Amino acid sequence: MAERERPGATARLAALLLLLAAVALGGCAQMSYYGQSLSGHLSLVRAAKPVDEWLARKDLDPEVRSQLVLAKSLRDYASVELKLPDNDSYRRYADLQRGAAVWNVVATPELSLQLKTWCYLVLGCAGYRGYFDPDDARDLAQALRKEGLEVHVYGVPAYSSLGWSNWLGGDPLLNTFIRYPEGQLARMIFHELAHQVAYASDDTTFNESFATAVEQIGVARWLKDRPEALREDEQSRRRQDQIQGLLKATREQLRTVFRSAASDDEKRAGKAAAFAKLRADYEAMKREQWQGDARFDRWVQGLNTPALAIQGSYTDLVPDFVRLFERQGADWERFYAEVKRLARLPKEERREELTRR
Repeated sequence: MAERERPGATARLAALLLLLAAVALGGCAQMSYYGQSLSGHLSLVRAAKPVDEWLARKDLDPEVRSQLVLAKSLRDYASVELKLPDNDSYRRYADLQRGAAVWNVVATPELSLQLKTWCYLVLGCAGYRGYFDPDDARDLAQALRKEGLEVHVYGVPAYSSLGWSNWLGGDPLLNTFIRYPEGQLARMIFHELAHQVAYASDDTTFNESFATAVEQIGVARWLKDRPEALREDEQSRRRQDQIQGLLKATREQLRTVFRSAASDDEKRAGKAAAFAKLRADYEAMKREQWQGDARFDRWVQGLNTPALAIQGSYTDLVPDFVRLFERQGADWERFYAEVKRLARLPKEERREELTRR
């Protein structure tokens, strides 16, 4: 694929137009947010170079080299076999010299799993706010805590611009995830490309669960003839699925507590008990089934209500999307057409149709 022209005057003009629109929509605070978003994304795009250009470098880290070769194969497979968009996204690579692409802020009321939402140009409304500077994310988190909200800040290895930046070179491969094991790297690429297929502007759970379903089905097909990578991935997925099972049970327990007629103090006690059970069950699972594997320790200890809520958005509707894929004869193009149709419906109607057995 021919290299696209790097961002220049045209990109700066696009950024200016979007900033002007942001001013019209939300004033100075909104302009400041869009300003950091646009400058951050453009700096990321400018840092990216075609994968073949990186592979021509003699000083390239050998592990990165092998992973870029793998990523090229995964990218071609995504378009040819999974019918995901065939464009410039993930055909370029950037080393950002940092551990995350962006830092997301999510928030809920103290006694609720309902995520606070923010609305954006292009993306619509979502249950998170992303920043390219972690200090900006922490500043927002502090402000939200002063409003009485419970807050979680976390680094994100990749994000999707939903295809709107393909004319700038697309979303690149990044150092933040390029060293992932084969199955996990495939998931990242398939998931982010799926966001370019269909997107409901008011439904984070629909969007993330759809992309997760695509990645799960796609990775299973990619790995079926790669036994060594499949064995490694199966162990990792089993443990992640066990973690997700604990999180889902805790969300259900919390919903019961929060919806009850109990007093706020009683709900706080119920919430504390739910998190204590989660951590105790995790320690038992780690001890009895995982031979002490502690890779999730820090993450589990940092869980709170908004962290549980945003995790649910990635998984809660996945079984419904898998069933929809099967009802469409496991035909990717028919499946995507149906998901696009659902994305255009009002949220309640969309959920009703999707979850219908």
